[in-house]
This record gives sequence, C-alpha cells and structure tokens, in this order.
Amino acid sequence: MSSDEAPYDHLVKILLVGDSGVGKSSIVTRFVSDSFEELSPTVGVDFKLKRLDVDGKRLKLTVWDTAGQERFRTLTSSYYRGAHGVVFVYDVTSAASFAALRETWLKEVDMYGTIESSVKIVIGNKIDKDSERAVTREEGVAFAKENGCLFLECSAKTKVRVAEAFDELVKGILETPGLLVDSNDGEDRVKLGAYADHAGSGCC
Repeated sequence: MSSDEAPYDHLVKILLVGDSGVGKSSIVTRFVSDSFEELSPTVGVDFKLKRLDVDGKRLKLTVWDTAGQERFRTLTSSYYRGAHGVVFVYDVTSAASFAALRETWLKEVDMYGTIESSVKIVIGNKIDKDSERAVTREEGVAFAKENGCLFLECSAKTKVRVAEAFDELVKGILETPGLLVDSNDGEDRVKLGAYADHAGSGCC
C-alpha cells in the first residue's frame, strides 16, 4: 500500500492566499518536501499532499496554493470552499503585500469560504531578509489579533518556523469542535480526485 493510500482519520484542506511573490509556493514546498528553490508565480491553483500524525490522529493534508495575481481570482475562488484552515501570507519586506491582506485577502476568504469556523493564521515570510524589513512583527501580531487569527513569522528559504506554523494551524483545527468529521475513505478519494482534475498545472 502506498503512503497516499494508507488509512487516515481526517482529510484536512488547507488554503494559502496572499499576493503574488510573497512565497506561498516556497512555504508549501518547504513544508511538504523540506526543500527550497526560487519559483515562478503559480498559475491558477496547485496542491500537494502531506501526512501528519498529531495527538494520535492520522491526518491527510491537502495544501492548496493559489495564484496571487488578480487575473486568476475568478478561477481560484471556487477552491476556497471547504477549507478547514486558511494561511494568509505576506512578505515582511513588502508593506504592500501586508496591506493587501486587509484590502483583498480577508474579504476574499469571507466571500468564498464555506466553513465559518475555519482556523486562520497570518504568516510573515522572508525573515531571512530582516535588514529589508518593511513590516514589524508587532504590526503583524496586531493585525492577526484584530482578525481572530494565529500569527507566526517564518523563512521558507532558511526553514525557520515553517513546520511550526503548520503545526499551530493543524492543532487549532483539531481543537475546534465540529470542524472535522471522521473521514469516509471512499468519499474523500472521490472529492480529492475531483480537486485534482480541476487544479491548475502551475508551479507549486
């Protein structure tokens, strides 16, 4: 039996949103395969699978990486549905990407998300470029607190706190009553296959 076919207790959908160039794809790649490379902007939507054992629960994560460019918004909005966890990503060296969380991405998730109790985390990426920082950690903390989100800064390039960010998010999902139901393997496979058929072929 391959690892993809191994039994699991819950299928968890995690969605990353944020402006193009903030490092969403690099964060996903670091988390899933523990590697880093400079990547071109994602076209449409892509997703990767990751298995975790947390507090005795076997989890199968589908981690969805969405394009940040405005021209892909209508394409990617349908993938917001059913997300148990949402990761808002900004670049700590870009004040514009941080402002876009409030101006664009919170509104997008509110508009298209279908799970009211989904757990959200704000991640400030690229702390390896601290000398170029344009957004303070305090600003990030305040924004996250104001909007009921967890918060963490990380560097996909140097690996710092990437796994910790997903650990915090997943624990929050597990601790939210009624957010997850016991998986139905057959049903989950059908849904996952449908997702794969419609996902974009862009860089991940």
